[in-house]
Amino acid sequence: MNLPPYEGLRRKLVLGFDIGVEFSGISYCMLVPGSVPDIKGVTRRFPAHEQVSGASKIPTVLYYDGDGNVKAVGAEALQEGIFEQAEDERWVKAEWFKLHIRPKDNSTLSITQKIPPLPPDKTIIQVFADYLSYLYTCAQAYIKDTHANGADLWASFAEDDKEFVLSHPNGWEGWQQAQIREAVVLAGLVKGGDAGGGKVHFISEGEASLWFALKHGLPEGTMERGESVVIVDAGTDTIDISTYQKPVGGVKFEEISAPKCECYGSISVSIQARLFIQELLKESDYIDDLDHIIRCFDKTTKIRFSDDKVTQYVKFGSTRDKDQAVGIRFGQLKLAGEDVAKFFEPSIQCIVSTVEEVIRVGTHQTTHVVLMGEFGGSDWLFKELQKGLGSQGLKVVRPELHVNKAVSHGAVISRCFQVPPLHVDQLRRCTSITRNRGKRADLAVSRWPPELDPENVCAD
Repeated sequence: MNLPPYEGLRRKLVLGFDIGVEFSGISYCMLVPGSVPDIKGVTRRFPAHEQVSGASKIPTVLYYDGDGNVKAVGAEALQEGIFEQAEDERWVKAEWFKLHIRPKDNSTLSITQKIPPLPPDKTIIQVFADYLSYLYTCAQAYIKDTHANGADLWASFAEDDKEFVLSHPNGWEGWQQAQIREAVVLAGLVKGGDAGGGKVHFISEGEASLWFALKHGLPEGTMERGESVVIVDAGTDTIDISTYQKPVGGVKFEEISAPKCECYGSISVSIQARLFIQELLKESDYIDDLDHIIRCFDKTTKIRFSDDKVTQYVKFGSTRDKDQAVGIRFGQLKLAGEDVAKFFEPSIQCIVSTVEEVIRVGTHQTTHVVLMGEFGGSDWLFKELQKGLGSQGLKVVRPELHVNKAVSHGAVISRCFQVPPLHVDQLRRCTSITRNRGKRADLAVSRWPPELDPENVCAD
């Protein structure tokens, strides 16, 4: 899918923010009348970027001092010496904070117990605002540094010329969006009052992933033939699964089943690993290093694991660290490949069973499953889904380009069409439909004018 030339009458700067549990992404586009939009990602220019492996991955973490002042954000918080300084000066770390505004129900109880508390005297809106302000500063610095006459270019966009698109998991609705909108205003990205006057937009991660897949992942013409496509956005915290179809000869993409949001993202792999390693080390002196070992596992073994027949090693210490009774030699913890594979199993089973359910109850032919998101970059996850879903005649594909920032890119792509409501007709029902969480199936973000919004004319 090629983007059409921008038909607006004045230039705009569109910034897309994808705030993840562990990592975040920024994409942007300068819309120039008559020109085809060129979407870019903020890479390798944010402060202390050398601390992270991915070119576009910005750690979602902040440190506050005792007075509530931000002391380190993003990759800065991972620099050598920061941990010691934070301990010495009693800084408080804010991480996984996005999960504090998730919908609360029984399906998230296992995750709830693992979420670190917010810093004292800080609300989730304040923490979100501080982080949004940091992302905005990163985008500003990147544009100024990488474009010719970048400082003048940035200054040429007035406040009214900037729009923001923020992604969120499937199932996040009015309350979650209201919290984030307040944070956007508090961060100073837009003025209050009408909360931005149309300058702040929300998009589900499933829909953003669809836009990205249409441009970078799906074989040409797939949706033009009327086939439905399942988008699996496997993130750090959640796995969002959405199904879309475009009628033959039609111009709109339709969301043809209730989107699913399951708490089996890559965090689930980390939790399974922690439980296994904790049991393994319970009689070892190295049990005190459990948190550090899990961090090392997350940064290395979890990412590169691709074969359950190959022994895995988690390097966490020096060559002097040894406890052969539990498989520790030369500062490395030895794990059987088949044990590591079991850490992934709940997530794999969740995706396979959910996709099977979506296809079983659907009425459209489904040929492709598109795997995206941070967790979607796992070769083992990709391989196992190809095996589990391929046996049912489904083709599992994974975009090669910018998998880590697919959602932020897709969010910006969605704004390049400038047609309200967007080309995606999201599922709306006038009757209650039970989904996997026992709530209404209407998960859509309303972009309809009030007088045309189906929610205003449908009876419950």
